[in-house]
Amino acid sequence: MRPEAIVLDIEGTVGSVRHVKDVLYPYARDRLPAWFASNRGTPRAEQLIDSIAAHAARPSLHEADAISVLEQWTDSDVKAPPLKTLQGWIWEAGYADGSLTGHVYAEVPGVLDGWVRAGITLYVYSSGSISAQVAWFARTPYGDLSHCFAGHFDLETAGNKKTATSYRRISHKIGAAPEATVFLSDSPDELDAAAQANWRTIAIQREEDGHVLKHSHPVARTLDDLVITNYFQA
Repeated sequence: MRPEAIVLDIEGTVGSVRHVKDVLYPYARDRLPAWFASNRGTPRAEQLIDSIAAHAARPSLHEADAISVLEQWTDSDVKAPPLKTLQGWIWEAGYADGSLTGHVYAEVPGVLDGWVRAGITLYVYSSGSISAQVAWFARTPYGDLSHCFAGHFDLETAGNKKTATSYRRISHKIGAAPEATVFLSDSPDELDAAAQANWRTIAIQREEDGHVLKHSHPVARTLDDLVITNYFQA
């Protein structure tokens, strides 16, 4: 059964985990004070501080406290929506001025194009904000790949990636049958949640990322792995 929709994770699936942790996270962390300084008093900054306070369960935060919380979340890789939102804004500016480039593995552009030409609709579901996702794919070393995707989902629009409810929410929004939707991710917890929502799943285990995962999902090493090709024809 050929899928109607393929939903892709980013980190560890189409792009390098190392790039995110060694390039993107430090890039945004270093620019937190400057972002708040240049946005001080704006509705966007005030709303962000309120969101940080709510997520951190701290009734009132000053700017310096908010920055400290964001730094702690960054260092611990906490998937907090306020952090992901601000990282997205900072990264978007970096992509725009050319100081950042979206990392994708070499086979990705051709595979995405082939899936689209085969009539499969593609989506992205990442903990990174939608703005960060779009900017990532718009500025890769292989050109603008953003046209390959019909839509994007993040923690704000779909919810926690480790709960089945989030995947059911996406199914409702994209209008594809769960059993005709395939999710590709490097996270067993995310794959388990998608499977609970009756999605089909494939675990991507890139040798470059160096981690061996324990799970029961079909495994592919790259997006053009025969495991994926055969699975789509099954």
